[in-house]
Amino acid sequence: MAVFLEYDQAALDGQYNARAAVPDHPAVIQRWDVAGAAAATRLVGDLDIAYGDGLLENLDIYRPAAPDDRRSPVLIFLHGGYWQWRDKKDFVFVADAWVAAGVVTVLVNYPLAPGATMDEIVDACRRAVAWTAARIARHGGDRDNIWIAGHSAGGHLTAEMLATDWRRFGYALPPMAGGLAISGLYELEPIRLSYLNAVLGMDAEMADRNSPARHPPADAPPLLCVAGGDETAEFHRQQAALIDAWRARGLPVSTLDAPGRNHFTILDAFTDPADPLFQGLRRRMAVGE
Repeated sequence: MAVFLEYDQAALDGQYNARAAVPDHPAVIQRWDVAGAAAATRLVGDLDIAYGDGLLENLDIYRPAAPDDRRSPVLIFLHGGYWQWRDKKDFVFVADAWVAAGVVTVLVNYPLAPGATMDEIVDACRRAVAWTAARIARHGGDRDNIWIAGHSAGGHLTAEMLATDWRRFGYALPPMAGGLAISGLYELEPIRLSYLNAVLGMDAEMADRNSPARHPPADAPPLLCVAGGDETAEFHRQQAALIDAWRARGLPVSTLDAPGRNHFTILDAFTDPADPLFQGLRRRMAVGE
């Protein structure tokens, strides 16, 4: 029996079981861990800074060498893990690549399910962005050239940040120049109907209000979206749904290609200075310098 579109329960769960879809994912994660451990010995940063009072409401700021007084572009990175796994310390390898490119890199922790609802997770990320925008100049960052990127659940959170009404936080305009959503989830109803909701605990209303494909903003900075060529069909459908909805509102949204990349190796592209994905975002950051 179909539970979402043409998918029965097993098929829907399979579409969103990224680990099962990439059998060698443990080797990829181990490679990230080794690279991150090596990077941690070299990087200069301010670690475990609280942006809120809640559990896991903290972030790390890594800075490039600054030969002069010029402010550096800023990248805020929101990690994946289906809103229930992983930690900023698992993504130090991301900071290593972007700091080497001259970018102040902020790795954000946010509260995880089941200890936090989707509403609370999204709200924590908004407060992390607001905190960063208000204070990043103290860490050598250019307040007017902040970009947000996120992978998987972090891709969803990236789109949510661009869809936010920032007037609540005292900003007439969004406090970022744009975003890059990598392998994101933008319509949460199929997530609610999948095995993942046993931990997430969303009802239909919560899934709907946290679905940026269903609620495009009136205005937003440019959003880039990318999904690996080897991702499951649902990741591609999700991205297409967001693109269609945001373009229908006249919002600046576009796609980048990542042929041959799966749900995990797409982060290798994001951290490879020779890859078009890395280069595409870095070129856009340079416009603000």
